[in-house]
This record gives sequence, structure tokens and C-alpha cells, in this order.
Amino acid sequence: MSVVRVGPGDVPSRESPEQAIELLGRGGYDACEIDLSSGFWMDRDYAHRFGSLARDAGIALSIHAPLAAFLGHVDATGRKRQMAVGMLDHSAGIAVACGAAPIVIHPGFLLGRARQQAIDAVVQQLGDLHERLVAKDRGVPFGIEVMGRVQELGSLDDVVTIAGHFDWVRPVIDFAHMHATSDGGFTSVEPFVSALAKADAVLRPGIPFHIHFSDVSFANRNEKAHLPYGQGTLRAEPLGAALTRFERPATVISESPDEPSNQAIKTALTNFSLTAALRDG
Repeated sequence: MSVVRVGPGDVPSRESPEQAIELLGRGGYDACEIDLSSGFWMDRDYAHRFGSLARDAGIALSIHAPLAAFLGHVDATGRKRQMAVGMLDHSAGIAVACGAAPIVIHPGFLLGRARQQAIDAVVQQLGDLHERLVAKDRGVPFGIEVMGRVQELGSLDDVVTIAGHFDWVRPVIDFAHMHATSDGGFTSVEPFVSALAKADAVLRPGIPFHIHFSDVSFANRNEKAHLPYGQGTLRAEPLGAALTRFERPATVISESPDEPSNQAIKTALTNFSLTAALRDG
């Protein structure tokens, strides 16, 4: 089993990169996802300093782009797509400034199309985006997140198919979303192993699994909300056991609504890492 990093899905201080790193260290984290979901609160100066301090502290950074920054629009030249491309371009600039990877985005929506048509649109627009970013020295890795809507674009198979077209795009496995869309199906090790194996098949050697995790409430196979750990039925121990089956590092981002839940998830995964190391050593 390779290294498993764990961290929160938000930066613990927006006021000071020094304070943010101190809080991450105090929490025992070695990963953090920069939370731009609701907007661009982080400027370049903060990003440069935060990235430098994170490298020194051994903390791996990733970014969650704004929620509106999805691709696969029906109107490829429309205002919504242009806005999304602009936000993703800006996200990539922040990623370069702080050394974060991947930039996590949502896969978009069916928008009345057949599933394959929607996937084709996402792939085409991702390719166009990458050309733009490479020309600006911002050709950073992206991650496509598995979604929690059972009838919409964003199943694990959708995400793996999209990622399989590019070596710079990674599947982001959100086990809370998958637990919801499977009607609570992730309660044993094997579903986790099966999901990780699909992602493993399209990831280049050495690239970490990028995983979102939290407890979750759901209804009719659709996600309702992230829950404090222990209030639902999703547990980290089966994930920890599943990760021991793969010779690939992993970054697990806790999207829990509170710090005790983040700590509980980290403890569960750390215990499995230690057990596996002792067994293999």
C-alpha cells in the first residue's frame, strides 16, 4: 500500500496563509483542497505564499473550482460556457501559483441530450480548454468529480470515460455521492475496491487517487447533504481496507461539515495505513 494523505476540503484560514498552514499542521493533515466552489477568495499573493509554506510542510494541495465552472455546454459559444472557461482559466492560474493539482470540476449536465452526446461535448470542450491553458503556461491537471445525481451526468462510468481521453484529466471519486446514488451500497470493502479499480485503470502510474469522502444523507438515490461523521451509514474503514489492495498513493479530502468528523475520518484511514505498513514491513 502506498501513502494515503488526508486533509480538509477547505483552507482553515482565509486571513493568513501562515495561520492556515499552522492549523493544518495542528490537525495532523498532509493534504488540503482549496475551496473556490463559491468564488475566488484567494488572490495570487496568498496562493504563492500558501503554496510555498505547504511544500515546506509536506502538504499536498488541490483546488475545487467554482460550481458554475463546468463544461459540456450545449451552446459551445454561449455566455455560460465563456464564463466557465474564464473561471477555469483563473483557477488554473491560482493552481500554478500555489502548486496545486488537480483542479476539481463537475462534469456538467445532460441538458436533454443522450448521455454519450453530453460526454462528447465535455471531452471536446476540455480539449479546447487545455489548448488555451497550455498556451498561457497553465496546463495543469484537472479532476472530474463523480456526482450524486442518479439520473444526471456524472456517474463513475461517465467520469472514467471522460478521463480516459486525456492523460491530464483524472477521475475524482466522491464516495458520499456514490453511496447516495447506490442507495447506501458502500458498506463493505468490495464496492470500494470495484470503484477504485475503475479509476486505477485510467490513471498513469504514480498519480494518486483523488477521493472526496464524508458521511451523507440521501433520498431516492440522490444526495441530500453532507453529514457529521457517524450520523449516516458511510464509514472510512472499508475505504482504508480497499486502498491496501492498490499500489497507488491516494489523497482523501474530507468534505465533512465539522472538524471532529475530519479527524475521525483521518484517524480511521491512518490506522489502516499503519496496519498495512506493519504487515508489509
